[in-house]
Amino acid sequence: MKFFVAVGALIMDGGKILLGKHIPERKGFWQGKWICPGGRLELGETIKEGVLREVMEETGLEVELVEFLLAFDRIFEEGGVKNHVVYIDYLAKVKGGSLKAASDLGIARWFQRAELDKVLDEVHEDTKVLLERAGLMDP
Repeated sequence: MKFFVAVGALIMDGGKILLGKHIPERKGFWQGKWICPGGRLELGETIKEGVLREVMEETGLEVELVEFLLAFDRIFEEGGVKNHVVYIDYLAKVKGGSLKAASDLGIARWFQRAELDKVLDEVHEDTKVLLERAGLMDP
């Protein structure tokens, strides 16, 4: 079994929400679904440092962490290996930079809240948990 901590952010800019999709080569549990920017926490960095680093690596944006949003976990199997991931996510707002999908994100896109209903089947179930917690989607 693999265990890791994933840190990320639900990024807002006015009424817009930033979501991304991984590059096709990445494959895996989150492939083909809209997700919040984030990734693995590195040994020796704080949770907040990890969130800021992952957001910058994946989007080119500098963000301000507004508030702690949620921590939850998921156990899933991928390629015959069980994985246990603990998610730690913050609500964030844009401070600087310019949006450019980078690192392992192939697409990064701003959505208006009303647009989420149109792509709901493409939003990863774990991202839906964050959107619900932030009051941006009905449970």
